[in-house]
Amino acid sequence: MQIIYEYHDVTASERLETIAREKLHNLHKKFSFVHRADVFFKIQNRLDDKEQICDIRLSMPGPRIFASTNADNFEAAIAETIRDLEDQLRKYKGKKGS
Repeated sequence: MQIIYEYHDVTASERLETIAREKLHNLHKKFSFVHRADVFFKIQNRLDDKEQICDIRLSMPGPRIFASTNADNFEAAIAETIRDLEDQLRKYKGKKGS
């Protein structure tokens, strides 16, 4: 799977890319039809301290799937975004299979 990283108001981080790559690799094992992931890291001023955002857009045959999470840190944002994507992929695979 091809993975593209973009940073908005955030310094590029090999550590964040490694975390995202590992989680996306595990996701790809379950859903091999996903062929590309665009991962966006950004900071947004918020009142609730959940300023770190991870957006991920997955490309595959058919529609693209997107999820976004605001969290206290990027690690938590990545994990939650991946969980959301996995739920969406399960639903998509279920519809496609039936």
